Amino acid sequence: MKRLFYAILTCLLMVSTSCSSSDSGGSSKDDNSTEQSTTHFSATWVTNVGSPVLMSREAIKACVATCKQYHINNIFMCVWNKGQTLYPSDLMEKETGVRQMPDFAGRDPLKEMIEEAHKENIKVHAWFEYGFASGNGQAGPLLTANPEWASADNAGNALVKNNFHWMNPFMPEVQQFMISLVKEVVQNYDIDGIQGDDRMPALPVEGGYDDYTKQLYRSETGNDPPVSNTNEAWVNWRCDKLTQFQATLYKEVKQLKSSVIVSCAPSIYPWGKQNYLQDWPTWLSNGYADYIVTQVYSTNLPYYHRTVAQQASAVKSALRDKLYIGILIKNGDYTPDASFVRQMVETNRSNSIRGESFWYYDGIAACKEFFESYK
Repeated sequence: MKRLFYAILTCLLMVSTSCSSSDSGGSSKDDNSTEQSTTHFSATWVTNVGSPVLMSREAIKACVATCKQYHINNIFMCVWNKGQTLYPSDLMEKETGVRQMPDFAGRDPLKEMIEEAHKENIKVHAWFEYGFASGNGQAGPLLTANPEWASADNAGNALVKNNFHWMNPFMPEVQQFMISLVKEVVQNYDIDGIQGDDRMPALPVEGGYDDYTKQLYRSETGNDPPVSNTNEAWVNWRCDKLTQFQATLYKEVKQLKSSVIVSCAPSIYPWGKQNYLQDWPTWLSNGYADYIVTQVYSTNLPYYHRTVAQQASAVKSALRDKLYIGILIKNGDYTPDASFVRQMVETNRSNSIRGESFWYYDGIAACKEFFESYK
């Protein structure tokens, strides 16, 4: 009798649990759906140029507190700028004799940022801002130590564009250096992600006329590189080489630590492909980036509407959740008003883009009215 009682009781509990689970499942699904529609990826870039944030641990703490207050859940922190690292680097010391950017000697701002942000469940990504650019206004320590690493224009001159001095991203030694620099951070820090930029992987379309790259092109195509740097086949060949670099970088980072996010913040498409050889829709569709944050920096709302729609259309609908938009909230003395920022975010949502990153952190205070309701 007792066995029969327990058998009946067990059946009743199973039915009850099943119904409860069914109801709960429906409710949970609705809850998840609601959560999915209201939560978002939100980020900001923290730089050492024109900003005091990284100059002390107290300033880093204040930055993290502000991000927490305004629902910013990812921080892209500059770690590579003007051919130097903001953190102490064994690799840089070996290559150039300079271990760390002098402004940060005796400190490790990357370690400090990770420690403070993780207390608040905010992710930190090492942002390699300068990428394949070795310096601004000067060659920088890497090209000074390795002049053969320089890219060249079709006149045979070392490649300089907008004051940026460019390394040759097609040269194996340069590629290995950049991958090793990224891996040094992944290996030595509790980092959540690493990020390339509009300079990694990238090269101005004027580049690729150095001896190494010309010989590589000849060996693969049987032709000399076209004199016109915008020749379609020549552009595509160089784009493909940078895509191969991105694939290798992604693979090696994931092999080292699979949980690390590999993202890029390239220029807008197709302008970025035409001018900097960045074919990022291919990176995304081939699985060479976990997500893309394309830089739609604009002070003109109609232009912003058109450009965001253009970026969204460059990505397969199944991958739209891997596309985010970089929004300009500070440039010198410029800061947009709350209404303008709100309309940009609404434009993102209307194009099924579920998140954004704000350039740059120091503009948040001026846009306080917007961020107070940003969730």
